[in-house]
This record gives sequence, C-alpha cells and structure tokens, in this order.
Amino acid sequence: MIITSDSPFNAAEIVKRAKLVKDFKTDSELAAFLGISRSTLSNWTARNSIDFPLILKRFSDIDYNWLLAGKGTPMHQPVFCNSELAKEEVEIIHNPKTPECIDDRSVTLYDISAAANLKTMLADRPQYALGKILIPNVPQCDGAVYVSGDSMYPILKAGDIVGFKSISSFSDVIYGEMYLVSFERGGDEYLAVKYINRSEQAGCLKLVSYNTHHDPMDLPLQAINAMAIVKFSIRKNMMM
Repeated sequence: MIITSDSPFNAAEIVKRAKLVKDFKTDSELAAFLGISRSTLSNWTARNSIDFPLILKRFSDIDYNWLLAGKGTPMHQPVFCNSELAKEEVEIIHNPKTPECIDDRSVTLYDISAAANLKTMLADRPQYALGKILIPNVPQCDGAVYVSGDSMYPILKAGDIVGFKSISSFSDVIYGEMYLVSFERGGDEYLAVKYINRSEQAGCLKLVSYNTHHDPMDLPLQAINAMAIVKFSIRKNMMM
C-alpha cells in the first residue's frame, strides 16, 4: 500500500523501527525475516509504500502503534475486557496527557445506525443503548459504537467496536489522532472514523484514511455536527 503525503506513517521510519526491535543490523536481515527480497524492502523506502498486512503479521508481538507510528513502547501490553457484549483484548489508542482514575469502568455500547447522526445519539443516549462493556483501566469515554466500512483497514475492520469521548469545540482537536466524525454532505448524513489533519483550505479539516484506497477529504467545519476522539478499539474476531 502506498503511503500518501497526508498519512501519519512513513515507510523508512517503520523499517528503521522494525530493524531496531529485532536487533537487525542490515536491511538484508529484515528482508529475510519478512520473507521478501532485499530490493522489495528498498522499494518500500524509496516509494514510501509498504505491505501493512505482512508487517503486522510478522510483528504480531509488537505494539503496532509504536511500530507504525512511533507512539508508545515496542512491547505489546494486553488489556482485556469482559462483558456479555465483547470479550478478549482491547487496544488502547488514546493515552491522556493528564492523570485519570484507573479503576474498572463500564462503557455503554450504542446503536449508531438507529440514530440520524452522532449528535442525535448523544442527545438521547438511553434510547440507543445496547448494553455495557467492562474494561479494566479504560480511559474515560462517552460511549462506544460499531465501526462500518474499510477506510481504516487493517487497524479497524467493519464490525469492530471503538470507544469515544466527544469534543465540544474544534479548538480541542488534536491533529494526527483518530476521530469519529459525524457530518452532512450532499443532503446525506455520514459517520466516519478518520485521522484528522490540518487542511490547506480555510475553514476545513482534512479527513485521512489508513486504507490508501480512500482519498483524503477536506471537510468544511460547518458540515460537521459532532466529533469524538477514539480512545480504544475491540477487534471483531474477538467478539462473542
């Protein structure tokens, strides 16, 4: 997959971290470990493109937030949830800058498909609640919803669950982080999970997908009716 200029990922940096974590001294050692040729690895760096499924498969024991984006630490530290809605491992995406209580919290799972948009759902939460998810040490969240579409594949797949905390002002946006964005376009309502970057167009935010088959989009602020930062995700294939 080719990494666009708007992507938060850089092939050369990913290759560098991959060699570092395995203590490889040369590109040839990493290429052999991945089962590819030395020239293929060189092309990744030269063209800023990379085989993400292969990297994630071969480095499954490494925290991919660190491997792909340089955030956090290399070693994967699993956190598990245990509820009637979902059981198994949770990926904590958000690391708050200020201390939060670390006791076990329950997060309400909502049916976003039954609401017109995220703003409507948040305004009448009990109507759309499906149940509770209990996750140890989870950051404070306003709720969780199911993901649809493949714009963030392979980080997120359709049917995965993401926990979110809503923001009240565009000044609270942390650029480069993942957000739920509820917006109107062409008379239709949309809910997207995207990375948010600065836009070169005045009065817009740039929505960037992880899946490079989806082009970045400059979205006018007036089209956005609600936004929420993504704080954790639960993989669909771990659902009960």
